[in-house]
Amino acid sequence: METAGLYLHIPFCHAKCEYCDFYSITVLDQMEQFCRMLEKELQLRAAEGQTYQFETIFLGGGTPSLLSEKQLSGILETVYRYYRIAPDAEITMESNPGTLDAAKLKAIRKAGINRLSMGVQSFQPAELQALGRIHSVAEVLENFGNARAAGFGNINLDLMTAFPGITPDSFQKSLEQALALQPEHLSCYTLIFEPNTVLYKRMQLGEVSPLGEEEEAGYYEQARILLEANDYQQYEISNFSRGAKRVCRHNLIYWRHYPYLGFGPSAHSFDGRRRFANQRSLMVYLKKLGAGQLAVDFEEQLTDQQRMFEYIFLNLRLRSGIPLADFEARFGTSLDAAFPQSIRELRESSLIEYQEGHLRLTSQGWLLADSVAARF
Repeated sequence: METAGLYLHIPFCHAKCEYCDFYSITVLDQMEQFCRMLEKELQLRAAEGQTYQFETIFLGGGTPSLLSEKQLSGILETVYRYYRIAPDAEITMESNPGTLDAAKLKAIRKAGINRLSMGVQSFQPAELQALGRIHSVAEVLENFGNARAAGFGNINLDLMTAFPGITPDSFQKSLEQALALQPEHLSCYTLIFEPNTVLYKRMQLGEVSPLGEEEEAGYYEQARILLEANDYQQYEISNFSRGAKRVCRHNLIYWRHYPYLGFGPSAHSFDGRRRFANQRSLMVYLKKLGAGQLAVDFEEQLTDQQRMFEYIFLNLRLRSGIPLADFEARFGTSLDAAFPQSIRELRESSLIEYQEGHLRLTSQGWLLADSVAARF
């Protein structure tokens, strides 16, 4: 059995954040129909999962915490009916703190979710308002406590950096408030001005502007220094965990270039050589599944060169780096033989190093990760 991950895209939100380019809609009256069609897609594609054991299930969005207990249970029961799920599978749900309460969290935990990811972004009220978030700091604090009381022993908090209006002082305060809660995992993502978002349009109008690379790197270093001083291990460029057992196993599926199946509108899948994705439209998704058809938008067969680049790019994001033996097993050649000049030049520039059977970024290289990967 091959290790794989399973992703479920729940596209509904109360409001669309200005910076978000994930597919989502704010009309909630089709949630029940969507859940039925998602279960139908899971059934229709069951044959795709026969060679896999799924180590992780991840409900993303959108705002999956908008699902009712009945809807969530129905979806997970369908997953378990048609797919081989590991006994110790990590089952994560993304959530907006403004959609949670004590009863909801108990229901989510009862349904089988064992890892909660809360989209906090900031602990500063003015910054939350500027980012268009619907929750308050008080709701974060209250619902973190509610999550613990509901039995969640594995909680992630998402924070955002390098957005217009943030300062080193305000970011420090957010980090300290996050640390005070002692979550098992923290993610610190840099704001990206994605095309087709409200934020991008505001940038084009000159209302806001992205931070420079040096400023972005400064926030990255600020997070790393404080979190590592508080016993969080940085195992990926944007992610920190309290011990190796609290890493996000689902994201490791992506970063290690393992297969994953995605369900729901806009969800992507990868079988090791082929990538395909569903239509980025709830209306089309519902219509297709309603007619007993899959809602596939595109499919592409990756060349060996594409696979090799993706493998390098993704594994370089990890602190451990590229596993040399695995690279050779997958591609039939050593990394040294495939890229002798790039490796030599990057090592001479102190951007990469060999350690314990891996080729990884140095501390200096992590600040230039994308540029380093582009050299391969």
